[in-house]
Amino acid sequence: MTQVIAVANHKGGCGKTTTVINLAAEFARSGLNVLVVDMDPQANASLHLGKKHPSEVPITCAELLLSEVEKLPAAIYEDNHIPGVGLIYGSLQLGKAEDELKDDTPRPSEELRQKLAPLMGLYDVILIDCPPSLKLLTSNALAASTHVIIPIESGSQYGMYGMTDLLRHVNRIRRINPQLELLGALLVKHDERQTVCRLIEAAAREQIGKLLPIRIPTSTRVNQAAMAQTSLHSLDRSAKVTREFRALAQLLAQQLQLRATSQLEEDVEINGEES
Repeated sequence: MTQVIAVANHKGGCGKTTTVINLAAEFARSGLNVLVVDMDPQANASLHLGKKHPSEVPITCAELLLSEVEKLPAAIYEDNHIPGVGLIYGSLQLGKAEDELKDDTPRPSEELRQKLAPLMGLYDVILIDCPPSLKLLTSNALAASTHVIIPIESGSQYGMYGMTDLLRHVNRIRRINPQLELLGALLVKHDERQTVCRLIEAAAREQIGKLLPIRIPTSTRVNQAAMAQTSLHSLDRSAKVTREFRALAQLLAQQLQLRATSQLEEDVEINGEES
């Protein structure tokens, strides 16, 4: 069974794209067949991962949502900057597509699920990068997913802003997608020494009730990897932020019963001994 993980939070700058890119890279490095679906009009995941500019791509998520499912093969790009990670591009046209879905389709929240249905069983894991909103694009991502991760910027006093609205939205989507499961909140830019980070962690545990045990630290390596259009592992495999994403990938692979290779497990064990 293909596991489909939406990475969602309607707050911008909380690490959604960074999480998608580096989880995808770690999953692919472990031998899993991985696809990234970029549902964000800003298309940052596509700019990081893809070898084309989104404006040069004839069929992005926008066109796919509004077309027949037969166009799906043409929307998938396998030759990207991170080996083993496929991509369906995002684009600015997703904003327009959102309006057209609302006006022209009978079940506007379920178009992505319908379009991705032929891929079930072909990929081990599909990661969906959601836009910073709770509108129709995010609804489509959640309705198409088996699981959701909520990244939270731990180093900001606004990290938990609007979290009640997000959780309410997830529960509404469960009416059409009962299998949707919350994997947990992922604390990003976390520093246990800072009071604000400890307060955000306590608030997340109280409001969300489920925290992933991995904490992603602040690191200049994140921006450096984005500029180089590569993964954190390729940039600096020994960095703490790289080790944490590696540990997160192993945790999720075990939890979701994805087939893991000894390479991923060995890396985590080695780095655990180093730390």
